[in-house]
Amino acid sequence: MARKKRNVTKMESSYTRQYDAYTERQRKKQKRLFRRLILFAAFAVVLLGLMVGYHIHQRDVYASKQTEYEEKQEELASLKKKEEDLKEEIELLNDKSYVLEIARTNYFYSKDGETIFKITEEEPSY
Repeated sequence: MARKKRNVTKMESSYTRQYDAYTERQRKKQKRLFRRLILFAAFAVVLLGLMVGYHIHQRDVYASKQTEYEEKQEELASLKKKEEDLKEEIELLNDKSYVLEIARTNYFYSKDGETIFKITEEEPSY
């Protein structure tokens, strides 16, 4: 809307000029303050957005590392079990009687004067 025309004339004195200059400075000061607050708020929003993005990224990395850690723990447990089994087998293979028993059953090794008959576990067809 258009401003209404004033019927009152403005006095021209040093006081009114000083007062007008003062009000103009205050208006400019307030405008600068408002611009600084807007700039600070924009900076704060951008910074907050970056921090939230970084936090989300770190949570994803942590979750993947946690999953990888659990998989490695399971792999470690299975390797320890395998190591234990292999150590037990080494102890058995150091026993001469066990090695001879393996040779007799798997490779048909016989003692002097001994005849080996292989018996199948299938039932006869007759």
